[in-house]
Amino acid sequence: MKTNLVIMAAGMGSRFGGLKQAAQVGPDGQMIIDYSVYDAVKAGFDKAVIIIRHDIESDFRLMCGKRIEKMLDVEYVFQEKEYLPKGFSSEGRKKPWGTGHAVLCAESAVDAPFAIINADDFYGFGAYKAIHDKLVADGGMCMAGYRLKNTLSEHGTVSRGICTVENGLLKSVDEMTSIPFDTDLDGDTIVSMNMWGLDLEFFPFIKKEFDMFLSNNKEGDGEKEVEFFLPTVINNRINAENKTVSVVPTEEKWYGITYSDDMQKVTDAIAEMTKCGKYPPKF
Repeated sequence: MKTNLVIMAAGMGSRFGGLKQAAQVGPDGQMIIDYSVYDAVKAGFDKAVIIIRHDIESDFRLMCGKRIEKMLDVEYVFQEKEYLPKGFSSEGRKKPWGTGHAVLCAESAVDAPFAIINADDFYGFGAYKAIHDKLVADGGMCMAGYRLKNTLSEHGTVSRGICTVENGLLKSVDEMTSIPFDTDLDGDTIVSMNMWGLDLEFFPFIKKEFDMFLSNNKEGDGEKEVEFFLPTVINNRINAENKTVSVVPTEEKWYGITYSDDMQKVTDAIAEMTKCGKYPPKF
């Protein structure tokens, strides 16, 4: 059974600065996205669909694409704020419409059940394998469930999707902001790191949701920058269509460059994994 990996790489990376997807963290200049694709191929994914913006296309292809394209088939799609259904306008909008909008932008290229990830997040092989195997097994919606303690940054607060899970199924995701490294929250709390497994039937539903979202946010400058979040759409589908989302637990440690000071931690972690043989020095 074919499976796709959809990579959201259109984000600005404002807190890190610059094209953070291209930050080199490996011994041969590899970027986080290189390790994501390496793990995904090893787990069994057949194709990558990479969501970028037109203004970063040249840099992205030069810094990232040339490596990725050696590992598996790649198709690029573009997330721009002007990509809207008929009857709606992006006038006054400064940025794209969020992660749900990014998924919509990828529809034309996705041809199989798919996982979706952030380009600048390191998820670990175990998470890719678990999501892939779940997609192959039943093709339904699923989510990689990380332990909160494995996702925090020592260099600042983070936002996490706090999950309510019952009998292995996701009941809700509540976004919590400004979580410090020394949080009082239970470290074993399951959180979403925006690594989802989705089916092709998700697209008709998200189209309807986006139309409704745009209709409800037509007026007022203060509403121009509201975002259409993927977890919200998934939550709505659970309720509207009586769907289930299986939570696939993982003990993997998540790494990301939320802040510039996170860079050294990520580099050190990958160096240690390379030393232990989890990754080759060059690929």
